[in-house]
Amino acid sequence: MRISLAPMEGLVDGPLRAALTQIGGVNWCVTEFVRVTSTLLPPRYFKRVAPEWANNWRTPAGVLLKLQLLGSDPTCLADNAARAANLGAPGIDLNFGCPAKTVNRHRGGAVLLQEPELLYDIVREVRRTVPATIPVTAKMRLGYENTDLALDCARALADGGAAELVVHARTKLDGYKPPAHWHWIARIKEAVQVPVVANGEIWTVEDFMQCRKESGCEDFMLGRGLVARPDLARQIRAAVAGEPADTVEWTNMLPVIAAFHQGLIGQGAPTYAPGRLKQWLGYLRRSYPEATALFREIRTQHQLNALPA
Repeated sequence: MRISLAPMEGLVDGPLRAALTQIGGVNWCVTEFVRVTSTLLPPRYFKRVAPEWANNWRTPAGVLLKLQLLGSDPTCLADNAARAANLGAPGIDLNFGCPAKTVNRHRGGAVLLQEPELLYDIVREVRRTVPATIPVTAKMRLGYENTDLALDCARALADGGAAELVVHARTKLDGYKPPAHWHWIARIKEAVQVPVVANGEIWTVEDFMQCRKESGCEDFMLGRGLVARPDLARQIRAAVAGEPADTVEWTNMLPVIAAFHQGLIGQGAPTYAPGRLKQWLGYLRRSYPEATALFREIRTQHQLNALPA
């Protein structure tokens, strides 16, 4: 069983990847998407999105990082994928799942699920251009407005050369509203000959067990559930092994949170670090009552050099 950390724009960046992978249980993670339009991006852009490049594309805990690209131009995507490969990226992931209106309006993300032929062309061109030793993977949703083309899209990605598909079990129209339709992942899994990774609405060990039952998958990608419960991957592995729950108590989370915050200080405006800390605490409140108290304590602070004692 493999468990990965999902790419989440504006949330899971280098500092949060470092914090979450430090907790353990994660096999690999993926960058926030790199938006590709009509130009070959300079190396500094990739390095900014993936600061782990300086550590052989691994987080401080040693977890491998793939680079994700988003766009609709097969040639331009391929050229940028080749540049990322030259910078050492160990894997190229293609985003066909982002539901953001601005992204979709500019022909990126989930809107392309209306064009299976284009999905095929994109993956084929990227696969042709990137060295054979570097896997090309893809992340998709079940569709744009409905699931009518779900199987066609999955086959197009696999036939184009994707080595693996991550399937977020909702359409673009569904957004992030529950439920996730895990049974659809099982249908996609039957339709393609490449590994399929289940994603969407896994917040607890119980969710995981149900997702595994409905999807038939043995590989999973955790997003908001892992951000809210950083030991979720560890809990899942313990449950599968029939071992006692492997949980991280709040007192052991505090140093991780403090290190995350310290790593943000000096980036951007003085409000940036406390803003990102509040963002993460907003998720952590789902699992730790103590996070609510800390959130309230710093809620009105616009500059913060250290966590309250």
